[in-house]
Amino acid sequence: MNENEIRDPDRVLEKENGLELARKMAEEEEGIGRLPEGPSKYVIPTIAVAWSVFQLSIASWLILDSTFIRAIHLGFALLLVFLNYPLFKKPRFGLKFLSTTDKIPIFDFIIAIVATFSALYIAIDYAGLTTRYGAPITRDIVIGLTLTVLLLEAARRVIGPALPIIALLFCGYAFFGPYMPDVISFKGVSMNRFVGQMTMSTEGIYGIPLDVSATIVFLFVLFGAMLDKAGAGHYFIQLALSLLGGFKGGPAKAAIMGSGLTGMVSGSSIANIVTTGTFTIPMMKKVGYPATKAAAVEVAASTDGQLAPPIMGAAAFIIAEYVNVPYIEVVKAAAVPAFASYAALFYIVHIEASKLGLRGMPRSELPVFFKTLVGGAHFLIPIGMLLYELIIARHSPELAAFHAIWVMALLMLFQGPVKARLNKEPIGPAFKQSIIDIFSSLATGARNMVAVALATAAAGIIVGVVALGLGGLITEVIDVVSMGNIYLMLVITAIASLIIGMGLPTTATYIVMASLTAPAIVTIGGYQDWIVPLMSAHLFCFYFGILADDTPPVGLAAYAAAAIAKSPPIPTGIQGFMYDIRTAILPFMFIFNSDLILHNITSWPQGILIFVMACLGNFAFASATQGWFVARNRIYEVPLFLCVTFILMRPDAVSSLIGLPYEQRYWTYPIGLAIFGILYLLQRPRMPKTVPVPATG
Repeated sequence: MNENEIRDPDRVLEKENGLELARKMAEEEEGIGRLPEGPSKYVIPTIAVAWSVFQLSIASWLILDSTFIRAIHLGFALLLVFLNYPLFKKPRFGLKFLSTTDKIPIFDFIIAIVATFSALYIAIDYAGLTTRYGAPITRDIVIGLTLTVLLLEAARRVIGPALPIIALLFCGYAFFGPYMPDVISFKGVSMNRFVGQMTMSTEGIYGIPLDVSATIVFLFVLFGAMLDKAGAGHYFIQLALSLLGGFKGGPAKAAIMGSGLTGMVSGSSIANIVTTGTFTIPMMKKVGYPATKAAAVEVAASTDGQLAPPIMGAAAFIIAEYVNVPYIEVVKAAAVPAFASYAALFYIVHIEASKLGLRGMPRSELPVFFKTLVGGAHFLIPIGMLLYELIIARHSPELAAFHAIWVMALLMLFQGPVKARLNKEPIGPAFKQSIIDIFSSLATGARNMVAVALATAAAGIIVGVVALGLGGLITEVIDVVSMGNIYLMLVITAIASLIIGMGLPTTATYIVMASLTAPAIVTIGGYQDWIVPLMSAHLFCFYFGILADDTPPVGLAAYAAAAIAKSPPIPTGIQGFMYDIRTAILPFMFIFNSDLILHNITSWPQGILIFVMACLGNFAFASATQGWFVARNRIYEVPLFLCVTFILMRPDAVSSLIGLPYEQRYWTYPIGLAIFGILYLLQRPRMPKTVPVPATG
């Protein structure tokens, strides 16, 4: 989507069919830029399949140094980008070949080869580079700068200009730091040190984020692509409809469940919207939801798909590396906030249905649950394998994903022939199509990974500059700007994440904000005697990076949903953000109450108690922000709902206020529950009688 279309969304909706536009947005995010004709049409898929085969090899039998793996991973990504994405989306300067999409110009072939060679240089001359680290020769500097420039250009083509601009600002700051005002002055770096840090070590471009992309994230994205190709996405939404479609506001509840399940298939909020929203948005409109609210529900459900354990977004794997804990610990930490957030979204759509007097869909129009469940039960086998490997066997994420992938491949291989046999059709063509589908999913998985690989590599430039000595200075600057107040600092961090996230993918937003602010949150919290676990600080950045996906005015997820619903994108984004406020409150709570991320919590009953109270607290917050509980709120009731939220999510703070020791903090829960009960009794006489609104088309 170009800038003019973002500025004038109505023009977009007039220009193209809504569903087609949403699919185009999903294709762009999934790495489909060019569709060459002639023999060159096989080049991009062949490279993509080769990349997937390489990633599967290093997860099973091929043993390579981690630096080599990162270099080859980046090399494949750069090769695909320059072959797959034109320099410009529209013809400029009269040079049509710079924007052609039906062939690959020689110009891009040359750039692709140069970029790939510059990425592989650290592996090609590994022995030489290790001996002259800190004193690079001219060749090292030229190739290093070439890699940096081409990496930023590749990121611009795929992700947009925001990340390259931020990276360039950091690079400029590294060189011109001595000339800055005293408050932000920095000693600066030499060209030798800059190139050494960025391209000759694992502290810059080839840093931890790229390593996680190369070893873990790729396999999960590939697994998702295979599930999607096999039809799991459609199965999940049909299963959700069969379960929930008949309840009050059923299609909206099915959209939430379907999006949560599809979040395991797709790490992309836009792809999630296109997969589930195509079915659920028209159904929501049919039972009476206004178009804007129907689209907003899908936006809120799809963007939060990356929060849902046990398979979260790419950034979650990077959190595990940064915090230096097993991935299962990240899952444990994210479980209560994520499920409380989804529970609150169910609650919100129930509120909306109550406001509008809606009913569910007739059971006759819904899939039969048992038949639907059995019809796609085979999709649960590879997912079950993945969960077993992660949670019970406690294998590494990459090994767990690899085992799930080969199980998924076997399923895809025999799914078609079995269906053909049952339908008394020829098995041969079905078997051939199964093989084609497997190779197609290998290509799709690699295409989907391009944006993640480039986001992690380009963000590595920012991480590398911070590691050159800016870390301590950034903490001091943040301390000065926030005036030493951790509450103000968290608000600044949240707003900065939302703003930066408008132009960056979730993973890049998290890496940038975590590099700049996570250590500062822990440090400044320590200044004020708050012990903030490092996990809390990283999850704080992670959550607000995800919320940026539907933040107006550039929430592309809202544009995709609005295109399907035929609703105005900006109001859709605002409504989606209002629904997502229930998620925004959670990071502020778990920063100060580490019980919410189950920090040092090992008891199941204690964990369940915390989860239930967090859900009820989030329900109270949703009632306060949505203006409805069992009836329309009165002004004096809103502070009471917020009071319930605080008591149920911050029992530690309440216990200290009333003089209870920290160990007895849970005894404050009854106070919050009592206030919640009083609010129910106050509103019960005002409950509206259910008068269903006629369904609209």
